[in-house]
Amino acid sequence: MTSNFVDYVKIYCKSGKGGAGSAHLHRDRSTPKGGPDGGDGGRGGHIILRGNQQLWTLLHLKYRKHVKASAGVNGGRNQMTGAQGKDEILEVPLGTVARDAETGEFLFEITEEGEEKVLKQGGRGGLGNTHFKSSTFQTPRFAQPGEAGEEGWCILELKVLADVGLVGFPNAGKSTLLSVLSAAKPEIADYPFTTLTPNLGIVSYRDFRSFVMADIPGIIEGANEGKGLGHRFLRHIERNSVLLFMVPADAVDIKEQYDILLKELEKYNPELLDKQRILAISKSDMLDEELQGEMGEQLRKELPSGLKWCFLSSVSGEGVIELKDLLWNTLNDQ
Repeated sequence: MTSNFVDYVKIYCKSGKGGAGSAHLHRDRSTPKGGPDGGDGGRGGHIILRGNQQLWTLLHLKYRKHVKASAGVNGGRNQMTGAQGKDEILEVPLGTVARDAETGEFLFEITEEGEEKVLKQGGRGGLGNTHFKSSTFQTPRFAQPGEAGEEGWCILELKVLADVGLVGFPNAGKSTLLSVLSAAKPEIADYPFTTLTPNLGIVSYRDFRSFVMADIPGIIEGANEGKGLGHRFLRHIERNSVLLFMVPADAVDIKEQYDILLKELEKYNPELLDKQRILAISKSDMLDEELQGEMGEQLRKELPSGLKWCFLSSVSGEGVIELKDLLWNTLNDQ
């Protein structure tokens, strides 16, 4: 199955060269030997990224490997400044990060609708010869050439912007929960890595309120080293306000699975541990009331005291309303 979700592209960008200044000397029927009147060259076109909240993927840039802006126009006589080169504007989804491909250096990120940032600066136009005249040097016959534009490989990465990010091992029930809470229709099946790309769903809450939830590809041990879907998965968690950890009720050791997930996040980026966390024990319809009670007592002793947790079954609907309340209150406590 081919996916329309593309969260990483590498493109070669070249901004426009600046136009050359003019070295023209004024001449007309009544002025056979006039002074300098050369105009400045126009600026070369920039390459600009612009935020567009209607976009969810970098697919439109996947096959556009080279982006080139036009050059500025040369200056003319009568101190006419050349036209600027046309800027090349690339629309990108909110949450797009730009990096230098050679050094890996972070350049900037786009997080707001309509926000524009220059990826490659166009070359400045050269000065015309009028700028070089003086009382002792009245007829300069030279002008500045235009500056070269900037060029090089750039990396654009998308980090999904969502209020709640689902964190769990493959098959923890994340996609099923998203399909129950929202109108999203992620692929669901009983095998690991059904979800290969992030799915976003808008969760309706009481009184016409809502929040955005992201089902992100499942994590495995060693994900911080790039194993499994590795960094591709962890990148999207950085932009979520609340992390909802999901561990199935039939796991051998719920506390151990939660600790492994937490450790992977910490190794990738310790700042992720500053986010609000909630633990949902999914597939709880497999447990009767007595087993739930026993498991609850055990978890109270083992889990950190500040961690909020709940039992949940996406199939029977048990705990779904309580989870939505918990998520909404946690999002609005921040």
